[in-house]
Amino acid sequence: MENKNTWELYDEKQLEELEVLSKEYRDFLDSGKTERECVDTIVNMIEKEGYKELETLLKEGKKLKKGDKVYAVCMNKTVAMFQIGNRPFADGMNILGAHIDSPRLDVKQNPLFEEGGFAYLDTHYYGGVKKYQWVTIPLALHGVIIKKDGTCVEVNIGEEEDDPVFFISDLLIHLAGEQLEKKAAKVIEGEALDLIIGNKPIVIDKTKEDKSDKTDKADEKTEGEEEKAAGKEAVKKGVLAILKELYDVEEEDFLSAELEVVPAGKAKEAGLDRSMILAYGQDDRVCAFTSVKAMLETKKNDRTACCILVDKEEIGSVGATGMESKFFENTVAEIMNLAGEYSELDLRRCLSRSCMLSSDVSAGFDPSYAASFEKKNAAFLGNGMVFNKFTGARGKSGSNDANAEYMAHIRGIFEKESVNFQTAELGKVDVGGGGTIAYILALYGMNVIDSGVAVLNMHAPWEATSKADVYETKRGYVAFLKHADL
Repeated sequence: MENKNTWELYDEKQLEELEVLSKEYRDFLDSGKTERECVDTIVNMIEKEGYKELETLLKEGKKLKKGDKVYAVCMNKTVAMFQIGNRPFADGMNILGAHIDSPRLDVKQNPLFEEGGFAYLDTHYYGGVKKYQWVTIPLALHGVIIKKDGTCVEVNIGEEEDDPVFFISDLLIHLAGEQLEKKAAKVIEGEALDLIIGNKPIVIDKTKEDKSDKTDKADEKTEGEEEKAAGKEAVKKGVLAILKELYDVEEEDFLSAELEVVPAGKAKEAGLDRSMILAYGQDDRVCAFTSVKAMLETKKNDRTACCILVDKEEIGSVGATGMESKFFENTVAEIMNLAGEYSELDLRRCLSRSCMLSSDVSAGFDPSYAASFEKKNAAFLGNGMVFNKFTGARGKSGSNDANAEYMAHIRGIFEKESVNFQTAELGKVDVGGGGTIAYILALYGMNVIDSGVAVLNMHAPWEATSKADVYETKRGYVAFLKHADL
């Protein structure tokens, strides 16, 4: 089957809409380079459209009715949105689910050290990365430092035009003969991903009162020892002095900090034709953004519309803010209770009768590495929204594998709304593999299929997508929220 290039299907009005959406998307990427920043950005977006926080409604004893819009946040890293539909919750919901964490470098809890005249932050990589891609590029530092008194200090260094940036060094080519003999996985070791953050020793004030008539040899020895001690780890001390001045934090405050190292710089249009977007974190914030936009465009819906955006997918969906936690189930129970529809049985019916799009990216076909793809079952940039019936590895291990009836239902919806889509697998059989949150929601017995945007350079510091695919995916999510009911 031959897929149509989506660009050829648009009229002038749609092309204008596409460009507006693309600009909004790039701004979203720039403002949300971490999970916390994503949640803050999304909450600001949806509150302007009338969404109310669940915790506030619970404290005020408010009830929910048809058409109400409500959201809940978990630990500032996961957010769920609901627009109450006309039908009972027990009939099921239409759910969009994506993740907002991305591969990166995390700063360790005891990170700051000095070596050879440089001050470093020690890091631990997060998610699946090619470690060699993270050296010699401008890096930024984002996150929070929580002081002992509970004060939250927000950190964002490296994004503004006059901000300093950071970097990880690499061995110069002139001395790299032995290094280049190593396998790619070993060229840069995980413990070598040390972030250079300073090279200037702290300035020591040597001005003292004139005590020439009173100073004896013992005093001179003491002063000499003090001056020598002050010079030890002087670059590290200089960095700590700057952190104290900027943020009023001490070295021990790193113990309760969450600092993430990400590529510095803003999302950019790519190609002379400006057809693509090059940016950090498009896996999976491209699907998170389009899911939120689809929710905001859904004004009237038969079944309740839901969007769940989670953390920790890149490391197995674990923890309190990952999809495997009870946050989503507990939130649905609270929403149903405020709507006067809660019972344990109706909660189970709601979840099992729901339809879901696990909104995650797919590997875009790369002609430079064509041998890793099976072309008939590959996703192409510019050919529209992608469906992956299954993901996983080898013999579909770790996959959801949606049923044929559900795929047929989705096909009917997209034909009705003229949404251009393609189907794909994650590369050739036995070449590799990967997973999403789809199987976790499928545990409730609901229909789930993976869908999203094709990405080039997935998990690299800079990933590429097609503007047309972003636009078409948003259209597909809107169509799904309106019509899914199997």
